[in-house]
Amino acid sequence: MKKLSQILGFTSIFVFLLSCSTQKDSVINRNFHALTTKYNVLFNGEQAFEKGLTQIQSNYKDNFWKRLPIEPITFDDRKIAAPKFNNPGADFNGKETQSANQTPFDRAEEKAVKAIQKHSMNINGYEKNRQIDDAYLLLGKSRYYTQRFIPAVEAFNYIIANYPNANLNYETRVWRAKANIRLGGEKSAIQSMKLLLKVVDEKEEIPKAIQEQAHTAMAMAYTETDTIQKVIEHLTKATKTFINKEQSARNQFILGQIYSELNHKDSARMVFKDLTENSKAPNKYRVHATIELAKNSAKDSTDVVLIDRLRKLVKNIDNRKYYDELYYQLGTLYQERGNTEKALEYYKKSLEAGKENNYQKTYTYEGIGNLYFNKQNYLLAGTYYDSVLQLASKEFENEKRIRRIRRKNKGLTSLRKYEDVVKTNDSILQLVAMSADERTAFFENYIERIKKEDEERRQQLLNSQNFGSQFGGGAGFGSSNKGKWYFYNSQSKAFGVAEFERVWGNRPLEDNWRNSEKTAINQNNLAVNQQEENKSRYELSTYLNTIPTDSEEINSLKKDRNDALYQLGLIYKEKFTNNQQAIHNLERLLAVNQNQELNLPIHYHLYQLYTNVNETSKAEKAKNYIVTNYPNSQFAQIITNPTKKLEINEEEDVVGKKYKQVYYLYKEEKYEEVVNQIDSFSQTIENSELIPKFALLKALAIGKYKTKEEYKKALEFVAFSYANRIEGKKAQEIINILK
Repeated sequence: MKKLSQILGFTSIFVFLLSCSTQKDSVINRNFHALTTKYNVLFNGEQAFEKGLTQIQSNYKDNFWKRLPIEPITFDDRKIAAPKFNNPGADFNGKETQSANQTPFDRAEEKAVKAIQKHSMNINGYEKNRQIDDAYLLLGKSRYYTQRFIPAVEAFNYIIANYPNANLNYETRVWRAKANIRLGGEKSAIQSMKLLLKVVDEKEEIPKAIQEQAHTAMAMAYTETDTIQKVIEHLTKATKTFINKEQSARNQFILGQIYSELNHKDSARMVFKDLTENSKAPNKYRVHATIELAKNSAKDSTDVVLIDRLRKLVKNIDNRKYYDELYYQLGTLYQERGNTEKALEYYKKSLEAGKENNYQKTYTYEGIGNLYFNKQNYLLAGTYYDSVLQLASKEFENEKRIRRIRRKNKGLTSLRKYEDVVKTNDSILQLVAMSADERTAFFENYIERIKKEDEERRQQLLNSQNFGSQFGGGAGFGSSNKGKWYFYNSQSKAFGVAEFERVWGNRPLEDNWRNSEKTAINQNNLAVNQQEENKSRYELSTYLNTIPTDSEEINSLKKDRNDALYQLGLIYKEKFTNNQQAIHNLERLLAVNQNQELNLPIHYHLYQLYTNVNETSKAEKAKNYIVTNYPNSQFAQIITNPTKKLEINEEEDVVGKKYKQVYYLYKEEKYEEVVNQIDSFSQTIENSELIPKFALLKALAIGKYKTKEEYKKALEFVAFSYANRIEGKKAQEIINILK
């Protein structure tokens, strides 16, 4: 019996060894290697491949504000290469190694190579292991996802050439076309897919799933060639069967986006509506299709239906990750219907819901900014536009939308600056105009108010401390406590820290920290600082001493205020076409203006504004002022003969041409010649608007080849001589920098 068992054992080992051979074509060998390849090596490789795909899907974030890519993956074109290496997972000695940064696709490639090397049965030019074509396909796909497209194409070509009758042949052709597209071979990909869909399909029916993949690949190729009608054609065909639910829903969504871009709103609505009603489509595409329906709405009574649909989506807690987009779209619908309060409510909800989606927030902040801008609340609108620009990443900062907001906000920034100047200077000048008794009464009321506010804050702190002492050992209301220990209660701990600092002061972590001398010093310093702070806040002299009394300082405040009023008038008139605000600022400036040079431009701008708002009597009054007091000015010419070409002063035209010539010399770095020409030419002109420009250009040229002292002296001349002109101010800025 023992002898028999030994014989059977040796026989089994012998049969096993015979079946391991890859050079013997027998039923046992073929089945052994096929089963081992499929259920051992390839199984592990395919598991690793699926893990890699799952990681890509979880890490890739679609931006539904842009047209989605047909394939949800981002490749870096700079990394496309065909590296030379030994077998994946093997060192130079042929021993397998595990890389610390090995991806699941690297692991899948390693298993595919192992299956080919150890289980391929290529006998007399024919492959006897029916699983090897699967191994090559896995090898090519793994290389595709690690962005090694050339080796991937080689693997796909090997299957097509050596396994023409394999059941994976058609799928391999699609993968080869995708790899060629990534390499810039769109034409080659299109030709191979045409051959597959037309020639091959006529001879034998290609599975619907493969047709779907082929049309998707064709759409990818035509996207790269910007042949949009062909993209539409193949996306439409790719969505008919809906076998691959994820990719088919994606294709249909992209199709709707393309129709929307082409302004084919009816077609876009039809596609998105069909997608929302398709139960096979993943939820994210159905939700965003509903949002796209709202974006492409006809702006009629159907908006009410869309609002109801969006509200139903909000009620479904499964859609909470889309709340920011849903709330935003509800806000835009209400804003389009004129319900700004409801729109603002949903915009704020969108901001609260979107914690991480900064790109969505840029649209929400823009929506709120536009809402306030339309209400002519420009200062508040500017703060929201600031938020848009802060959140816009480098990836999107050059978008047309962002550039438009940046231009608009630039004007709003200037507006805020000048409004602040007017408000601040008006407040100071109002105090200057008060009598001594009026100032005293004003600041006494202010001091009483801040005393009351400080007392209320102290009482709130005391109430909080009492609340913390009562619940110091337990869990405070609304706190996230892990136990009853004092330091687990964040609120009680905060109260304790505040109480410690009140008693002991800010103590360093050291030995003998409770030393009585330190306590006295810290408490005394704390008390002294507190008393000094309160004393300065509650002292009447603190405020009275800040009121300017120097006449030059007061005149400077008035001048800056008036300049700001003039700039505000121009900004409201030219940039925001807000005629009423422009009139308000210019009329106020006219009432307080002390600069006679501004009278002419103020009246001209008011004439234009009055004409725009049909205030004919005021427009006529401004016109008469200009024609009477400045009959030879260009403004008078424009008003009296609006269709006649302006008469240009011949002398001014000569001076302008000379300035251009000298400026070109400056750009050519001929600085000494610039100074010499300005000196000789300035003697021939007396009254010209360009004299300050010549003076500043001369100073700048001096700074290029003479000493710093000479440069500074030339700038001081310009700053003093033309203090009220832009050139004088520019010279003063340069002087300040030099100091």
